[in-house]
Amino acid sequence: MSVTQFSMDLTPRFCETDALGHINNTVIPVWFEAARDPIFEIVNPGQDLTKWNMIIAGFTIAFNAPTFYGKTITVKTHISRIGNSSFEIAQSCWQDGKQTAEAKTTMVHYNYQTEKSQPLADAVKAQLAGLTG
Repeated sequence: MSVTQFSMDLTPRFCETDALGHINNTVIPVWFEAARDPIFEIVNPGQDLTKWNMIIAGFTIAFNAPTFYGKTITVKTHISRIGNSSFEIAQSCWQDGKQTAEAKTTMVHYNYQTEKSQPLADAVKAQLAGLTG
C-alpha cells in the first residue's frame, strides 16, 4: 500500500452474507462509503449535515472475487483525480491478500441551496492531492 492511501479493516458480520456464504454484493458499497469518512472530513470538517457540500455524481464497482464471512477485510482508499469542483475516489476491498472488489466514486463539491456545483477551495485540493495514488 502506498503512503498516499489509507485503509480501514472490517470484520464481516454474519448478517452480511448471502445464501451461498459470500458477502452480499449490496454490502461492499456500504463498506466503501464508511471508508470515505476521512475524505468527507477534508471537504466538510466536522461533517455537519446542515453544511453538507458533497454529492455523488457517479459510482462504479467491479466484483473481482467472492468476499467471505469470518475473515477480516481491508478497504484501501485513495484519490485518483481532482478537478475544479469534483474529485474521484478509488477504493478496493482486500481479503487474504486478494482484491475482491474495486470501485470509483465521483464526488462533486455541491451547493444544495443553489443546486449547483462550486469550485473546491485550494486548501481542500491540496489535502486531497496528498491522497492521490
